[in-house]
Amino acid sequence: MQADDAARQLTQKGHIEAEKMGLWLAKNYAPDALLVSPYIRAQQTAKGVAKNNTFKFSETCKDIIPEGKPQIAADYIETLIAAHPACNTWLVVAHMPIVSYLVDQLCVGHMPIFNTGAVAVINYNEQTQRSEYKNINAPDTV
Repeated sequence: MQADDAARQLTQKGHIEAEKMGLWLAKNYAPDALLVSPYIRAQQTAKGVAKNNTFKFSETCKDIIPEGKPQIAADYIETLIAAHPACNTWLVVAHMPIVSYLVDQLCVGHMPIFNTGAVAVINYNEQTQRSEYKNINAPDTV
């Protein structure tokens, strides 16, 4: 990992992909809650996604950085879901490898490799605290 990984910026292509996925999310899922890494490129991605989405809840979370602990992140996400019942669809903007490990924490046996800008769709049942992995969508496939 680079020493300046936290400060790395999105490329022009990354900005375009963020806006494209934001539009796709708005049309298909309308996320109303956002949890985003403090790293610059994640913040820039969230800003691009937000051009086409309105969030009732938004928070920067240091637990979803590349070297973060997926169990802590999963527990925190589940806590936020319980604390914000008005939010039905959550978007987590983070990085590899934590996003793959996070999906596996929530949906055991599913550890997708994310292309840049990709979105994994997971159905989470708050009553059972179980998740179902649906699919992964990338900017070049939506």
